[in-house]
Amino acid sequence: MTKLAEFETTVVDNLSGGQRQRVWIAMALAQQTDLILLDEPTTYLDLSYQLEVLELLYRLNREQGSTIIMVLHDLNLAARFADYMIAVRGGDIISHGSPEVVMTTAVLKETFRIDAEIVIEPRTGRPTCISYDLVKEQDKI
Repeated sequence: MTKLAEFETTVVDNLSGGQRQRVWIAMALAQQTDLILLDEPTTYLDLSYQLEVLELLYRLNREQGSTIIMVLHDLNLAARFADYMIAVRGGDIISHGSPEVVMTTAVLKETFRIDAEIVIEPRTGRPTCISYDLVKEQDKI
């Protein structure tokens, strides 16, 4: 499932970032757990490896019924792959729900103090932040 068979004799330190992430996911799968918790699984990965890891997790959720809970600071990736998002600022939940509920100009303004432009991405039908600026002092909530 993680497409690692060709690396079975490779030392983990010799794997790329994306391959290492798949190794960690494979370890979780080997434990046959129904719940996988991940903290920034796409950090330091190039774009193709980010998609590879998140598509794998998406398949695990859909095909194996695994519950995947992860922290992602890339809001566009979160909105693309998540069924449910939680926006947090200073330990307080600002918003939670579907990506369409959380990825709004108002929520991003309150959570991150940014003035964001959100559109529906045509390939996925999910909300995407295409641009943003810091909120000006007079516009702060």
